[in-house]
Formats: sequence, C-alpha cells, structure tokens
Amino acid sequence: MPHTRRTLPALFLTVALGAAAAVVAPVAATADARPTSYALAGDAASPVGSKFEGIGVDERRGLFYVSEVTGGEIHRGSAHSSQTAEWLAGDGADGRYTARGITVDDEGRVYVAGGPNGLGTGRPDLWVYDASGRLLAALRAPGQDVFLNDVAIGADGAAYFTNSNDAHVFRVADDGAGWQAELWADATDRIERRPGFNLGGIVLTADRSALVVAQGNTGQLWRFAAATGDVTGVETGGADLVDADGLVRQGNRLTVVRNFSRMVARLRLAADGTRAVLLQQEASAADRVLTTAKALRGRILYVDSKFDEPVASGPYDVITDPAR
Repeated sequence: MPHTRRTLPALFLTVALGAAAAVVAPVAATADARPTSYALAGDAASPVGSKFEGIGVDERRGLFYVSEVTGGEIHRGSAHSSQTAEWLAGDGADGRYTARGITVDDEGRVYVAGGPNGLGTGRPDLWVYDASGRLLAALRAPGQDVFLNDVAIGADGAAYFTNSNDAHVFRVADDGAGWQAELWADATDRIERRPGFNLGGIVLTADRSALVVAQGNTGQLWRFAAATGDVTGVETGGADLVDADGLVRQGNRLTVVRNFSRMVARLRLAADGTRAVLLQQEASAADRVLTTAKALRGRILYVDSKFDEPVASGPYDVITDPAR
C-alpha cells in the first residue's frame, strides 16, 4: 500500500551467531525516529517461503525477537532500526525445525515455544537461551499430544506455556535443580477441547494474581489463578473474540489479535482478570494475517505471518499499524 513518508537511514543489528545481516532498504520512520515497520529476512531456500508467528520483547534493551514457523529460525531486531537479522539458526539447530511463541524475562533470557516440533519426533518442545544466544535448556513437555503455542512470564518469574491441543499450561523454570518443564494446570475438566487451536495467547494480569489465556477456536478468555492454577471464565459480555491469537496487556488495556478473522479487539481488563469490557473492534489489513504481538517502548508490534499464502513471498515484516 504505497504512501510517502520521510525516511531515515537504517541502523544495523549485529547477529549474535556472527552471521552477516542482509542489507535491506530503510522503511518509513515516525517522528520519534522509530520505524513504522521492521523487515524480516526470508529463507530463499524454503520451498514454501518464510512464515512467521511469535514475538517477544526485551523492554530494557529495546530488542524484539520473532520466530519463523518454516524452519524455526529466530530473528532479532531493535526498536530503533528497520533492519532485523537472524539471531538463531533453524533447520535442526538445537533440534528446532519450527517455532511459535516467544517471551523474554527480566534477565534477558529468551523462551521459545516449539508448536508441533516434538509431536511424534522426540524432539524438544521448547528452548531457553540467555541474552547472548547460548542454549540453557531444550526440553520436552510432559504428555504425548503437546503443541506449545505461546508463553508469558508469571508473577514468580517462571515461564508459562500454553498447549493448543488441550487445556494445559506448562511451567518452565530453574528452581535450583536445573531447568524443568512441568504440567502446572490441567483444565480439561473445565475447558472443552474443540477442533482447531485451543489455548494460545497468554498474559499476566495487572495485579499479578492470574494469567489470562485465549482459546482461539471459541473466542473465550480464561483466567488461571497464579497461586493455584484454578480456572474460571473471563466475563467479556459476549464479545466476539473467535480466532484470538496474540494477547497484549498494557495497564488495563487488553489487545486481542484475531488472526484469520482479520480483526484487532481492544478491551478494558479488570486488574485481577475476572472480567473485560469490549472497547473497540478494528479491521486489520485484508492482505495480512496478524498473529502475535507485543508492546515495546510504548508501541505494539504485530507479526505478519503470511499464513494465508500457500507459498509465502516477501516482503516479510513486523508492523506497528495493524490496518496497513
């Protein structure tokens, strides 16, 4: 969608693994000199192009990380540069052939959900890296039917991963005996498993008492109490949230990215996560399927997945305006 804005020179990010970053043209920048979109390098060798899904942010260092579904590469960018670069290799590196949700903790450690990476393969379901890209853990989640979709840091500093194949949330932490993945909450007696993607996006509530999780195939939001894992439905007044994927909480504002519905919903979420009121539904760009999103330095970054393209083609990018 062509439009004219003043452009600024791109800043270039050094890849942690030493690989040279491909040079791409700068993109339009906002008045505060931050780009309005961020270019992702595609995989020219992939027969289906490159498709993306997860994003995690390091607020302190102003960095973001994006996962590539087709291959499992992890890309890294800076809030102030239109250029991103491959940070972690895929195509089998550390047993990773695909990747989904990402989050970053206060120490800069990066947690990566593997989606179906371990299904029927015995490969890892998730990975933990330090800020330099050093592998800390590559773990299997307990169970036989695990599709790790998204991940958030809980009030206790552990990482909590959702399972799209069933109503499970897994806890991952090093509590002194090495990194472990455990089934933290089994809500199969409360949340009905439906065809398609079940649990996905996940955020910590403002008062840190619970995790709010989206069930994409039904549009329901669920509250998991941080102390017990007990589950209750979030009252939303019947808001249409079908295809809910990424969740972003900024204070009491909850943004819900509704991927194939091509909508972005904004709700006012109670501090304890028990209820939410719909404020707005906005159509996202018709030629994009946005998946997850995260807030970085006051702006929300949305991943354009290319999931609607049988063979994906560039340009590949992360955007700040979901309607463009």
